[in-house]
Amino acid sequence: MNIAVYTMVFLFVILLVIGVPIAFVLGLVPLIYLLFFKGLPLIAIASKLYGGIDNYVLLALPFFILAGNIMNNTGITKDLVNFARLLVGRVRGALAQVNIVVSIAFAGLTGAAVADTAAIGSILIPAMKEEGYSAEYSAAVTTASSVIGPIIPPSIIMVIYASVTGESVGALFMGGFLPGLAVALSLMILAYIYAVRLNHPKRTERISVKEAFYIIRRSVLAMMVPLIIIGGILTGVFTPTEAAAIACLYAFLVGVFYYKTLTVKNMIDSLIDAGRVSATILLIISASQLFSMVLTIEKIPEHIAEVMTSVITNKYVFLLVVNVLFFFMGMVMEISASVIMLTPILLPLAMEYGVHPLHFALIMLVNLNIGLTTPPVGVCLFTAVPIAKCSVEKMVPKVMPFVIAEMVAVLLITYIPEITLFLPRLTGFIE
Repeated sequence: MNIAVYTMVFLFVILLVIGVPIAFVLGLVPLIYLLFFKGLPLIAIASKLYGGIDNYVLLALPFFILAGNIMNNTGITKDLVNFARLLVGRVRGALAQVNIVVSIAFAGLTGAAVADTAAIGSILIPAMKEEGYSAEYSAAVTTASSVIGPIIPPSIIMVIYASVTGESVGALFMGGFLPGLAVALSLMILAYIYAVRLNHPKRTERISVKEAFYIIRRSVLAMMVPLIIIGGILTGVFTPTEAAAIACLYAFLVGVFYYKTLTVKNMIDSLIDAGRVSATILLIISASQLFSMVLTIEKIPEHIAEVMTSVITNKYVFLLVVNVLFFFMGMVMEISASVIMLTPILLPLAMEYGVHPLHFALIMLVNLNIGLTTPPVGVCLFTAVPIAKCSVEKMVPKVMPFVIAEMVAVLLITYIPEITLFLPRLTGFIE
């Protein structure tokens, strides 16, 4: 590598350390490289920035975010909590289990972990505290279970990954079901162990048949969102991007005519928030195109591949190394930036080792999502803390056992490829 590359690496690290937002880091560093070391005209750089987001698949991003916002503002979370209570029954520590089950259901509505933490946490953390759970444990369960949201479809980060690699969004969606359930199961097992050891409370009152029917009826319309999205994609009725738009329309109609809770103010707030979040993500994606150009010009992926293949000759060791790398990157960097930076480098290398590209995608995405629950950057962690009214320092020791349980699930996903590949193969997305 030449002096230009070392200069760029130095600038990249310094800008991150002083707290410059990742979108500007990804844009500014390659901009300096392309202007001063390669003499590229500004018009070519602008064209590359625009080309980075001129992608039909990316239209799904604002639609999925808006659909999730609308569903949040209709007040369906309470209905999903009641439905989860019905499913879980009267086991010890039931409210912790409800928290995890609701995250599975909520995953089909928002596709975003932070939305999961905020919406579910605002209801279940106070309820858990009232039943006798500690604030730190309540927040830990909520934070850990929120990562299920971006794994089980629809998933915003999967749309971003598809835009980077050209992978089928439908294949990614189908590939996420079983890994998401594996993560959920690992959390439920640990929560039950805690419930037995710490004698957590359990529900004693019965739910009548009439009440059960009412709960199911209230929640079924919300549960239809993922069925509409996945069903439409599988049957070829609409593309993933069209599915996102239809999800918005469905959420709007349900909020206005069934729940009757979606006000004009809520709708405006949903649109503004969807625009803000979408703009942030699209800015990162756009700036990352310059970063990818620098990687290509300097042949960084090839150099890394040469070094890794000379040191690592075994596919399974390679998978272990990338797991550690993804987990670390998830801890210190925003997830979409990590996907955009690491995928062009590591995906070709993974395929050289014989790893299926869809399998690699889920290994990466599950790992990076777990980083949302860990300091120093874990946004879900910091979202749950003010809701629980506890300190980060006291909460981290409570959440780490759940992170370890999730990492066990990651190892299963990593070394048993069929957990990821079974459903995409069954539904014809891959051979």
